[in-house]
Amino acid sequence: MSLVLGTYRLLTRGLEPLAPRLLAYRARKGKEDPARVDERLGQAGVGRPPGSLVWMHAISVGESLSLLPVIGLLAERRPDLSVLVTTGTITSARMMAQRLPEGVIHQYAPVDTPGAVSGFLDHWRPSVGLFVESELWPNLILEAQARGIPLMLASARITEHSAEGWKKRPAAARTLLDAFACILPQDDASAGRIADLGGRTDGRVNLKLVGAPLPFDRKEFDRLSGAIGDRPVVVLASTHEGEEAALVQRLQALDPLPFLIVVPRHPERSGTIQADMAALGLSVAVRSRDEMPGADTQVYLADTLNEMGLFLRLAEVVVLGGAFGPLIGQGPVGGHNPLEPARLARPTLTGSDMSNWSIAGAMVEAGGLEILTDLSQLAPRVAALLSDPDQARQIGRQAEQAAASADGGLEILWQAMAPRLPPAGGRR
Repeated sequence: MSLVLGTYRLLTRGLEPLAPRLLAYRARKGKEDPARVDERLGQAGVGRPPGSLVWMHAISVGESLSLLPVIGLLAERRPDLSVLVTTGTITSARMMAQRLPEGVIHQYAPVDTPGAVSGFLDHWRPSVGLFVESELWPNLILEAQARGIPLMLASARITEHSAEGWKKRPAAARTLLDAFACILPQDDASAGRIADLGGRTDGRVNLKLVGAPLPFDRKEFDRLSGAIGDRPVVVLASTHEGEEAALVQRLQALDPLPFLIVVPRHPERSGTIQADMAALGLSVAVRSRDEMPGADTQVYLADTLNEMGLFLRLAEVVVLGGAFGPLIGQGPVGGHNPLEPARLARPTLTGSDMSNWSIAGAMVEAGGLEILTDLSQLAPRVAALLSDPDQARQIGRQAEQAAASADGGLEILWQAMAPRLPPAGGRR
């Protein structure tokens, strides 16, 4: 073990007695689930099922949702295996509670201290572990390796900034990367950075490019559609701090104002968004309060989870958030999944920061996505799409075709995973 990793292990062991107090503080701040804090300390909330168990780990909402096609494929080809999914945020846990198939277990990931990690692994005894994107927690990874648990890293992503940081600790980086039996980067840039750090990479897999159209509730669609009536609908999807006010303010230049549905990436920001809309003089109905839009409602604040498929289906135009940071003086986010509206053939506008989505370039080239480089472009482009339904439908069809041609490499992942799974009927 490198000096850096040895020091890290000693420090986390020494600080471990403080973990309960830190988690309690975070729970008071709404950053941990107080009813499930023990899971973060490595104490399981449910019993382990008999037989072999596949453990999948992702940190937040997008990475967690990208696991759903893998879980579906595993259920189809190896129904004898149990599946455990761990995530690190409250939002992802709530999303998984609604989206995971019956029988799949969700737990919060343990904090990266030796005791919590040991408790977690002692209880769950996974046969194989699949990590998504860039979760490199040293104690968790190295303890799993020490126990002989084959680990895979899929959709591996490492930014230039992260790579520069790891280059200052090359031995630690090499040790952690060597702990994975298989690394499947999501793009060539990440593959190159991993190779520069001494890691061996295999094929390319980007699980966020895999998936079907988002689900929705037909009765809720009919109910909301009836309440909105014949007003044109613009959905502001997956918005971040500062984006709602900036985007809506620009759209107020339209006369008449289309019906706006705001779907924040983090619903807990609902109060702030309501205040921002009130400051703009707009009438708001709030979904989490079960308020239905009325004839005078201008903004519908969709501050709930797992309903994006519903709101996208109501849209004539989608404005995809998380990409407008550079245009409004906020920090970069990297954008959000343009394939979600594309799979529903919705014309989509987004901002200049789509750095997390290499597929965005291909979608722009296909004519199914438009990237705005200045907020002054927003209102005119929305007006043009609303006034020319044929053009909007054509852009939507082009987006849908681009989404259909995107290959996330699910079968590549399966070919790498299958040999590392326990034999059918095996117990562990």
